[in-house]
Amino acid sequence: MDNLRQQFIAFSVEAEVLKFGQFITKAGRQSPYFFNAGLFHDGATLGKLADFYAQTLLDSGLEFDMLFGPAYKGITLASATAVALAAKGRNTSFAYNRKEAKDHGEGGTIVGAKLAGKVVIIDDVISAGTSVRESVAMIRAAGAEPAAVLIALDRMERGGKDGVLSPLSAVQEVSQTYGIPVISIASLADLFGYLETDPKLAQYKDAVAAYRQQYGVA
Repeated sequence: MDNLRQQFIAFSVEAEVLKFGQFITKAGRQSPYFFNAGLFHDGATLGKLADFYAQTLLDSGLEFDMLFGPAYKGITLASATAVALAAKGRNTSFAYNRKEAKDHGEGGTIVGAKLAGKVVIIDDVISAGTSVRESVAMIRAAGAEPAAVLIALDRMERGGKDGVLSPLSAVQEVSQTYGIPVISIASLADLFGYLETDPKLAQYKDAVAAYRQQYGVA
């Protein structure tokens, strides 16, 4: 399995971050799979996750100057990815935001490097796109340029409620709204491809295919 995307799916399954069964999503849908990046909560798995983020970003060929992690999950992801990039010979600064402004010390809501140049926003997934909207606003307010959003998994799932589904996924809407690419380590298509190669998970293939048929985008 030499494909980075398939390696990431295998890693997520092994770490039990990607699970199969019956789950209710934030949108209220019954999903046959669930991805919770918060379960990458020890040094070994976080280090490996950061390596996937870093390699995906480097492989994309994207020009960038620094990383930004929206609070809260993005803080750990951006800092860990900066460490992984440095290990690969690309020393990159990073910053993140506080939920509440600090009125002493350095003050403000931004912690870390000054926002400047082309900034990559790093998060786990995009659901409603709220953290991206807030991040883009902060980056532009500082006179910097949002260059891309880098996420772990693109669910390739249409937004909206049953009967009035959006023609676009949350990822596509973000890309279209802000005119920036959204890069993912892996996607629902990669997940489905992995199910076809792992006999232990074959029982979930039909359920994932049906879910993709109902809610998926191309």
